[in-house]
Amino acid sequence: MKLDDLITRFSDTTEKQRKAIFSTLFIAGNKLQTLFDNRIPEVSLKQFMLLSIVRQSKEPLTFTQLGNLLGCSRQNIKKLADVLMRKGFVIIQQSPRDTRALCIRPTENCNDYFENEFSEYQEELKYLFEVYTDQEIETLFILLSKLYTGIDNLEKRVARKKQEIALTTEEKQ
Repeated sequence: MKLDDLITRFSDTTEKQRKAIFSTLFIAGNKLQTLFDNRIPEVSLKQFMLLSIVRQSKEPLTFTQLGNLLGCSRQNIKKLADVLMRKGFVIIQQSPRDTRALCIRPTENCNDYFENEFSEYQEELKYLFEVYTDQEIETLFILLSKLYTGIDNLEKRVARKKQEIALTTEEKQ
């Protein structure tokens, strides 16, 4: 089966299109991670995403805050940060706002990496989107941003269901 065959099979109803979009997000994420991890050996895609957010933040973010932004646990952020610290890309320190929390700050080595070594890969990222017009890029950006709202809705629904199950279990006891 080819990708074009799958696209055709899932294009005739909204329900099938929802399933195809969900599958596409998963598959595209895997393909991008594989491409990125094989192309840039210094850091994995997950490490890169953490570095990008740490660099863009105006203030040091805690592991919990970074986990919320990246959609993973505080423990996963800690593992990524430990590796990046050993590579000299970040410093892990106590949060200036909460002495119980740890935060991550980029090092000069991190900034050098983005300004020098990573610049050639940024050029390659353009190839990923060269098949789109500027208008399509804008539309895709808006739609992907809206996807976060859908994810928030799903997270709230899952939390409500967990709460309902917990209340039902309590009532039975």
